[in-house]
Amino acid sequence: MRVDFGRIGLRFLSMASLAAAAAIPVAGSASAGEQIFDELRFGASASVQPGHSREDGVFPEITALFDPFGYDTAVGWQQQLRHPRVHLGTSIGTSGEATQFFTGFTWTVDLNEKLFAEAGFGGVIHTGDLEGDDDGPELGCRVLFHEYLGAGYRFNARWNVMAQLAHSSHANLCDGPNDGMTRAGLQIGYKF
Repeated sequence: MRVDFGRIGLRFLSMASLAAAAAIPVAGSASAGEQIFDELRFGASASVQPGHSREDGVFPEITALFDPFGYDTAVGWQQQLRHPRVHLGTSIGTSGEATQFFTGFTWTVDLNEKLFAEAGFGGVIHTGDLEGDDDGPELGCRVLFHEYLGAGYRFNARWNVMAQLAHSSHANLCDGPNDGMTRAGLQIGYKF
């Protein structure tokens, strides 16, 4: 039985979008404690790897950020680093390339009222080639580490844009090749 992970990714994207719409409180009808998400981001990325491990196409992305450790109440960069958020997202493969489902921790530090820097670390499950002769990365195992760095700009208290560089690989902790996947892109965020 063949599993269509691209279709699963699109369903995940649709469900997350519906959940996001449900999470936006109607004016005066919900308190901050009733929100599901702290922030939702939508965007796209592309492979930045050279040679045979380069992935074709564009990768639509959605990421949901949750605040179980009190990031929103943190003051100053030291407190922000001690209160990471949790992220959950997908990067949907096009042109036959790997779809990724990732989760982990996100550390966001305000540089001033408008600019922020971000780093994330966690894991990813993907649909890419483990070993093969085709173009594209040979990834060695199905579960990989996933990390990213980002720099962003806040338009206001709700909307932001972030440039991001993300990498997934197994750090030579499993047998097989380790080309990894490195993608760069932009995401638009909405903070609840």
